[in-house]
Amino acid sequence: METRQWMSILLSLATALMLFVMFLSYRKRHLQVARTMIFVMLTASFYAFGYAFEILSGSLRGVKLSMQFEYLGIPFVSAFWLLLVIQFTGAAARYRKLLVVSLFVIPLGTFFLHLTNDWHHLVYKEYILNTESTLPLYNTLKGPWYSVHGVYNYTILLFGILLFIPMYLRSLPIVRKQIVVLILGAAAPMLFNIGYMFGKTIDFTPLGFAVSGVVYAWGIFRFHLLRLTPLAFAKVFDTIRDGVVLLDYENQIVNHNRAAEGVFPELGTTKSFPAHGKDVLADCPDLLERISAADSRDERFPFQRLQENRHKHYICSLSYIYDTGMVPIGKILMFNDITELMENEEKLREKSQRLSQLNEFKDKLFTVVAHDIRDPIALLVSLTELLGDEPTDADIANAEIFQEIRRQVGSTFYLVDNLLDWYRSQNGEVTFRPMAWNLQQVVRQAMSLAGARAGMKQIRLEELVDETLTVNADKEMLDLILRNLLSNAIKFSGIGGRIEIAALSDGDLVKVFVKDNGAGIDEETSKLLRQEELFFKGPGFANEGGKTRFGLVLTREFLRIHGGRLQFESVHGEGTTFTFTLPGSHGRSGTSLNDGTEVMAN
Repeated sequence: METRQWMSILLSLATALMLFVMFLSYRKRHLQVARTMIFVMLTASFYAFGYAFEILSGSLRGVKLSMQFEYLGIPFVSAFWLLLVIQFTGAAARYRKLLVVSLFVIPLGTFFLHLTNDWHHLVYKEYILNTESTLPLYNTLKGPWYSVHGVYNYTILLFGILLFIPMYLRSLPIVRKQIVVLILGAAAPMLFNIGYMFGKTIDFTPLGFAVSGVVYAWGIFRFHLLRLTPLAFAKVFDTIRDGVVLLDYENQIVNHNRAAEGVFPELGTTKSFPAHGKDVLADCPDLLERISAADSRDERFPFQRLQENRHKHYICSLSYIYDTGMVPIGKILMFNDITELMENEEKLREKSQRLSQLNEFKDKLFTVVAHDIRDPIALLVSLTELLGDEPTDADIANAEIFQEIRRQVGSTFYLVDNLLDWYRSQNGEVTFRPMAWNLQQVVRQAMSLAGARAGMKQIRLEELVDETLTVNADKEMLDLILRNLLSNAIKFSGIGGRIEIAALSDGDLVKVFVKDNGAGIDEETSKLLRQEELFFKGPGFANEGGKTRFGLVLTREFLRIHGGRLQFESVHGEGTTFTFTLPGSHGRSGTSLNDGTEVMAN
C-alpha cells in the first residue's frame, strides 16, 4: 500500500478519535468548558479530514478544494483552545465577550483570505508541482498573511501556557493533572507544526491533533477533565465562609482564600507565594508553633485574635494532604469563625445570671414579707381585737377612728397573709395566671379600700376609666400594684389634695395613670426605680420611706412580669404621675419560663 494511502488512513483514524472526544464532551455540554472542547475537536477534525483528501488528490483543483475544507478548522483551532484556557482558569471574566470577539478577528480574516486567495495570493503566493515525490503533490510558496497567521497561532499557544503557570502553582494535585493534560494536548500539534515549518516537506500537524485527542480522552476518563473544572474548585475555594490556608511540606503558604484574608490581613499584602509562614504570620507565634509541632494526625484547637479592638474567636482544623500514597505533601489550615456563637453564649450566661438574681429576689422578697411585715401586723391585729373586746368610755368616744384602724390593719394583714399563702401553695414557684378583668371595677375596688385613709386627709379620689376597658392581668398582682400606687399618692399628698386614676387604650396595651398633686418623689426613691438592681441593699427599708420604696419596687417587678413598664414624672412640690402599661384582654398572656410560671419580656 502506498504512503499516501497509509497517511490518509491514519488521518481518518485521527479524525474518528477527535470525533469521539467530541462525543465525550457533548455528554457534558452543560459545562461551558465542555462546549468549547467540542469546537476545538471539531475544527481539528476539519483539518485532519481535509488533509486526508489533499493527500489523495491527483490534481491542483482537488488540492485547492481539500485545502478549503481544511481551512474550516486551521484558523480557529488555536483560538478555541485559548478560549478553553480562559474559561478553565476563570481569567478576564468581566471582559469575556469583548475578548471572544477580538480573539476571532484574525482567524476569520484568515478564513476569508484563503477562500479568495486566487484573487490576491496573500495566503499562498504559488502552488508548485512536486517533481521529486507525490507526497505532497504540490508544494506551496507562503504569502505575507500566512506569516501573520503563524505568529498569531504561536502567540496564542504561548499565552495560554502562561495563563496556566500561576494556576498550576496554587492548585490541588487533581487540578494540576488536568492542567498538564490540556498543555500536552496543545503541545503535540504545535511540535509537529514546528517540524514542518523548519524544512519538512510533509505537514504532520493533523496527526498531532490525533495525539491531542488521545491525551484529552485519557484526561476525561482518568482525571475527570470535564466533570468539575478548576474554575469551579477555585470558586468553591474562594467563596466558602471558612478561612483556608494551604501550606507545603516546608510550612510555606502556597495559597489561601478570601476568607483567610479576613483572619490574617497580612495574606492580602504579601506580594508573592509561596511565602514562609514565619514571615506572614509573625504576629501569631503560638499558631506557628502549633503548625510546626503537628504530627501526622489531624487536630482541632481554639484560636483567638484581636481585630479592630474586638476579640475574634475561631476553631482551627489542621489536616494533612497526601499524594496518591501515604506521603504527606502539605497541610490545610481552616478557620471557622465562632465569634458570634461565643458572644451569644456570653449573653445566655448573663441572662442565666439575671434569672438567678430574680430567684434570689423572690426568696428575699418573701423573707422580708414573712419576717419584717407579717409579724408586726399580726401583733397589731391581736391588740386591736383585745381593745375591741373590752371597750372603755374613751374607746367609745373614738369608736369611729378605732373601727377604721381595725379595718385597715385587718385588711392589710389579710393581704399579706394571702400573699404568703399564695407563695407557699406554689412550693416556691411564683405563678403568673393572667385573665381578662374589667379595669374600672378593679380600680374602684382599690379606691374603696384606700377611701378611708384618703378621707382622713380630705383627699379627693377620682376615677376616669372607661367601663369597656379590660386588661389581661393576674388579679392578685394587679390589686397590689394599684394599692401600692394609691398608698404612695395618699402619703405624699397634702390635706385637701386630689388623686386621679385614668386609663386609655394604646394598641394592644392599656395605659393607666395615677396622678397626684403632692410633694413629689424624693431623689433616693427616683434613683432606686430607675436602676436595674432588684435587691434591697443598703439602709432605708426599716423606716417609713423604705416601706414606700419597697412597695414601688415590688410594683415595678410585678409589672415586668406582665410585660408592662412603670414610668413616672415628678415635679417637686407639684405632684407625681405614675404611668404603667398592661396588655389588653385581646393581647398575649405571656411566655412560660418554668413550670407554672408565665412572664412576658420587658
